[in-house]
Amino acid sequence: MILLSSCGSRKDLVYFQDEPVTNQNLSQLDNNSEIQYKPNDILTIDVSAENIASIAAFNLPAVAYNTAGGALNQPTMLRQTYLIDVQGNIEFPVIGTIKMGGLSRQEATSMLKEKIGIYVKEFIVNIRLINFTITVLGEVNRPGAYTVQGERISLTQALGLAGDLTIYGKRNNVFLVREIDGKKKYAKYDLTSINVVNSPVYYLSQNDLIYVEPNSARIKTSTYNPNTGLLISAVSTLATIAAIFLFRN
Repeated sequence: MILLSSCGSRKDLVYFQDEPVTNQNLSQLDNNSEIQYKPNDILTIDVSAENIASIAAFNLPAVAYNTAGGALNQPTMLRQTYLIDVQGNIEFPVIGTIKMGGLSRQEATSMLKEKIGIYVKEFIVNIRLINFTITVLGEVNRPGAYTVQGERISLTQALGLAGDLTIYGKRNNVFLVREIDGKKKYAKYDLTSINVVNSPVYYLSQNDLIYVEPNSARIKTSTYNPNTGLLISAVSTLATIAAIFLFRN
């Protein structure tokens, strides 16, 4: 009876229990699906023009490295990147320190065009964020951190990357953690409502965390011992042997 009746508790299993979350502050989280660059973002910035020599100074030189194995072991060219520091800055060739933190891709592109335009005419600037990462935890089939190939992903796409919710996922209590200006903000989704696609936080930001809370069925079975069946069988066998022994005596 003890083996069969043991069960888990919510406080032992569920994450983020001490943070009361309401959706009253969603306006503070609304990113309108357009990302803004943050510290620790990694960017590639390519300046191109018909006259390659005129823009050469504004592009970091590619670095060659040898790949392991292979018949020819030929060097591969690796494009260098810019890491936004804790102050939101990068060091850009010729121009020097540039503030990128807080800018959207369009704003950063316009700013670079203005600065480079002092030296060069007829050129193109292309900026790409290469470490757009979101994390999905909890009752999903493939929890983990995912690097997105692009700069836009929705909640449902993120859950799709994680293999969708398990049958134990609480559909009406999906949890969002987002950092804004160094402070953590929180919100919840209700996947049972079609209105979730209209949420101001339906599109995710860099480093967002999605957590799917387990439902009561998962919590109740959280301390289930997979050897319980074997133990019950062993106890039953011993009880049978004891009964036979007592009957014979």
